[in-house]
Amino acid sequence: MRAIGVVTTSRADYSYYVPLLRAIESESGLRLQLIVSGMHLCPEFGMTVKAIEADGFPIASRVHVLLGSDAPQAIAKSMGMGVIGFGQAFAELQPDILVVFGDRFEMHAAALAALPFRIPTAHISGGDVTEGAIDDALRHSLTKLCHLHFVATDEQAQRVRQMGEEDWRVTVTGALSLDAMRTTPRMTAQEFRDRFGVNTEVPFLLVTYHPVTLEFEDAQRQIDALLSALDAVGMAVLFTAPNADTGGQVVAAALRQYVAAHSNSWLVDSLGQVGYFSAMELATAMVGNSSSGIIEAVSFGLPVVNIGTRQRGRMRGKNILDCDSARESIEAATRTALSAEFRSAMRDMENPWGGGDAAARIVERLKTVEIGDSLVRKRFIDRRQRD
Repeated sequence: MRAIGVVTTSRADYSYYVPLLRAIESESGLRLQLIVSGMHLCPEFGMTVKAIEADGFPIASRVHVLLGSDAPQAIAKSMGMGVIGFGQAFAELQPDILVVFGDRFEMHAAALAALPFRIPTAHISGGDVTEGAIDDALRHSLTKLCHLHFVATDEQAQRVRQMGEEDWRVTVTGALSLDAMRTTPRMTAQEFRDRFGVNTEVPFLLVTYHPVTLEFEDAQRQIDALLSALDAVGMAVLFTAPNADTGGQVVAAALRQYVAAHSNSWLVDSLGQVGYFSAMELATAMVGNSSSGIIEAVSFGLPVVNIGTRQRGRMRGKNILDCDSARESIEAATRTALSAEFRSAMRDMENPWGGGDAAARIVERLKTVEIGDSLVRKRFIDRRQRD
């Protein structure tokens, strides 16, 4: 039986993984080895490992990497701790194939640790572009560390090939997050109110804002501008907590202060998969700089104000309003997103990120790919060889 190691480091990637994890478990020729790390194991991020346990997935290994600080030196040290911790896990588990997702520094540490073990590594969501974050460099580096590439779109596949990857290593699957969105049940407005204490009887904005890691010195000004714009708009606001990135503590502290001063606002450390998708369905509009606003929100017909550079370079649906991080720009874009004219222009949108069947395509490839020297020994394809 082929052992498939899957690395999860945050509530975000886990929520996307769930359909894939269930598909792996239901495949008779595959055995799941779930490796839990990063924010999942931190009380300040809600100890979301408990949600994994509640879902019934057995945890093969827990790799502690995060420190109490989000300063650059702490993030760098966490990356080093990750390489050590994942190396110890791989020595014990010896997966036949390792699966990593996206662009987190913890994922990069896992792929780097797998390299000396000659573990074939599959990367989900490569070939994307997010110019405002260190994630961009981490994602492209993961492409070169990994041996199989499950990308969301033809455009992303082309970027992976431009990095010298052989055609046979690249599979276009659509975005895995859309599988999760399609299969996840939703809470009613009353259930959501009872669970999270959010007044769903009034229109509210869903705000998911993360620090821009290439601009972390400006985190205080940027979050202050966002909160000032929200104050001016005057709607109820549901905030989700930021990621464990440089500047994350600055953002989290500002959100807590805002919520303490505004009775019509709420901050939830972790909504969980059901809660987050339910919030997207119930919200009037979304504001922030999260990938969920770019990829999933279009399927909900949800207007999105995308702030700043964090998601620059990604494909967009008609529901996206881009603005800079100035207070006036955020306020103006939010008022536009709430307008009847903008909502009317969003009608009949199609999601360019796929149709929600990525997990089946990924599992089929994991099940059938030949494991051996030809998989782990990579050959760089020069662009001139393709011309």
